[in-house]
Amino acid sequence: MLNAFEIDKIILAGLKEDMPFGDITTDNLIDEASQSEAVLIAKDTGVIAGIDIAKRVFEILDKNVVFEKKIVDGERVKSGDIIAEIKGNTRALLKGERTALNLLQHLSGIATKTMNLCDKIKGTKSKVVDTRKTTLGLRALEKYAVRVGGGNNHRFSLSDGVMIKDNHIKAAGGIKEAVKKIREKIPHTIKIEVETETLEQVKEALEAGADIIMLDNMGGDKIKKAVKIVSGKAVIEASGNVDSDSISAIAEAGVDIISVGSLTHSVSAFDISMKFK
Repeated sequence: MLNAFEIDKIILAGLKEDMPFGDITTDNLIDEASQSEAVLIAKDTGVIAGIDIAKRVFEILDKNVVFEKKIVDGERVKSGDIIAEIKGNTRALLKGERTALNLLQHLSGIATKTMNLCDKIKGTKSKVVDTRKTTLGLRALEKYAVRVGGGNNHRFSLSDGVMIKDNHIKAAGGIKEAVKKIREKIPHTIKIEVETETLEQVKEALEAGADIIMLDNMGGDKIKKAVKIVSGKAVIEASGNVDSDSISAIAEAGVDIISVGSLTHSVSAFDISMKFK
């Protein structure tokens, strides 16, 4: 679930950034009592995410706004579909347009990319998950969009999951040493994930008792060999430069999890327009 207070905080920051001293155009052009109607229109094919967040932008600016959703989060749309109809104070609609669209387009882009990747691995046991490569301040919203698109979330922060990466391994003196040391200090309810770059490291992580083994930037043949080595004794995650061309082969190799940083760190915005009637 999204936290309503966090959503408002993000929206208010966006509005303040967009009009730190008001809207010089709207405030001097549009009568204060003016009322208007507008529609949000999809200009692409994909999945909508963030419609209630867009609605909240206009509610903050005009408590009497009427925002009628025609699409809910998770629904697929095509170019020309009406996403929502809005009635309210003209100044509020104009001032909220960019902040609402920025969030709605960004989150819908993430959901759409996630959906496309999930579609490519249907029929396999693999799940698409996100990473911590998120936009500063938008992690909760971006991870929500991944779920809307049919994906799953990896850890939300450094605080809620153990992942021993390459630099941890070097600093700790090796995989076995790192796993042993951290196992003694964390609660029994916390799982340990270890990042590996070679098949020898996969074997070492398995022997050390890792719960999850990440295969970092391994090719198809190596992934198959790693899956055979692990043989169901740990969860296997594949990561590194995953895209629509490579994800099917990775899933078919038998991994459990495929983490994709590009879901959030370099996604294209979904094209949506707001048009006054």
